[in-house]
Amino acid sequence: MSVMPDNSLASAQWGSTPNPRLAGARPQVPAADQTLRILSLLARQPGPIAARTIATQLGVPRSSVYHLLATLEEHGFVVHLPAERRWGLGTAAFELAGGYTRQQPLAHLGRTLIAALADRAGESAHLAVMTGRDVLYLVEERAPRRPALVTDVGVRLPAHLTASGRSMLAALPREQVRALYPDAASFADRTGRGPARPGELRDLLREVRGRGYALEDGEVTLGLASVGVAVLDHIGWPIAAIAVTYPTDSARDAGTLAAHLAPVASELGRRIGGARR
Repeated sequence: MSVMPDNSLASAQWGSTPNPRLAGARPQVPAADQTLRILSLLARQPGPIAARTIATQLGVPRSSVYHLLATLEEHGFVVHLPAERRWGLGTAAFELAGGYTRQQPLAHLGRTLIAALADRAGESAHLAVMTGRDVLYLVEERAPRRPALVTDVGVRLPAHLTASGRSMLAALPREQVRALYPDAASFADRTGRGPARPGELRDLLREVRGRGYALEDGEVTLGLASVGVAVLDHIGWPIAAIAVTYPTDSARDAGTLAAHLAPVASELGRRIGGARR
């Protein structure tokens, strides 16, 4: 007759399963544990890293790392950059991040800030997050006597065409952008304007980084332009973006509008535990 260990006996008595970490035991599903550790490691990096780096940092055999990465790549959670022999997060990981963002109080925390921004700027303002190659709008505040926009709550638009999306793409590692937009087939079009090739997007994002904010003019809706600024987390990763949209013929100065956006992005980042801009 075998004797049940004390922690198992307690588990049986109280109807709970002991945490293997707390009990000092090995994970009951090593592959799942290693997979989650790989994703967590990639999420903490400023850019894609080599498989051998993953194996070394996690203490996992390199052969196992390659098998797990291949499975993650098949499901879109990681991407392989053959030229650099590195691995980074894929679009499915962005989907998870967007799902978390939608379920946590980002929209609630940002709503009053976006409303105040629309009042100060006198233009419609919105808050969006990245999800794959799209932006998803979480909050919109329409300014008085301004036209209705396509950026309503729950709407998705191609990130490379929007000021919100461009501000977030400009804050991503260049390798990550290249993985999201590997060729011309990756670029959607709405009005015949905007980047249509990886090189054009690369040049545009270089301008965004140099300027400190993103612009779009007629690429989402003809006759309307937008200015966007990214909200960054504690390691500089873009977790959201805020933007204002205005009629092209209103002669608004983009730099002045961006000056309204910057402190709002900083405050929202502070509220959700990110870094100040």
